[in-house]
Amino acid sequence: MPESAVTARQLPRGRHGLPREIVVAAQRDRILLAMAEAMAENGYVGTPVAAVIKRAGVSRETFYEQFRSKEDCFEAAYERAVELLLTGMLAVTGLEIEGETEAARMERVLGAYLDALSAEPAYARLFLVEVYAVGPEAIARRTQLQETFVAIVADILEADTDQQHFACQTLVAALSAMVTNRIAIGDLEGLRALREPLMDLVRRSGGLFGTIPLADGPEPENAD
Repeated sequence: MPESAVTARQLPRGRHGLPREIVVAAQRDRILLAMAEAMAENGYVGTPVAAVIKRAGVSRETFYEQFRSKEDCFEAAYERAVELLLTGMLAVTGLEIEGETEAARMERVLGAYLDALSAEPAYARLFLVEVYAVGPEAIARRTQLQETFVAIVADILEADTDQQHFACQTLVAALSAMVTNRIAIGDLEGLRALREPLMDLVRRSGGLFGTIPLADGPEPENAD
């Protein structure tokens, strides 16, 4: 089993002279990653605080200095997952490349999303799968983030009508279901392989999702 990022982030033993805030931040990072990794193995329900503490290499006192409960720790880990999975995608979305078509930009954003999920499988599982075991508030947060992704897709594909916007919602919902299934069974190769067929679907869709210029296939139909 490869060395965990938790192990890699351990502080030096003994006296290290690091400021208190750096120590606390490093401990928090280890706890959050330990929560994600433990849940990837045993699920939210099957992950006690004791398992997180052991994996993170911190004391119970340290855990409860930072988090009120397992659910509080999960919520913080979920926000970290959002940060990791969306920061790169949003950076790619805002990047402008001279001469790039909207279709190519869409492929770039989709690729960044799939790459982010495959790069952080434990956090991806927390974000996509374990969230359903926590409760309605966490699920509502996931739904809100999915709508953010819909807005990004609709903007790239130039979805001008209500019908096109709904089609973008359907596309993102289908993508969410497919990536969730692959993360749930640990199929990272299958996850990354989604990019090409999804982009082929968009390119062959005519004006269904929006008015992007297609690389091949029929010209988009006039939305009017």
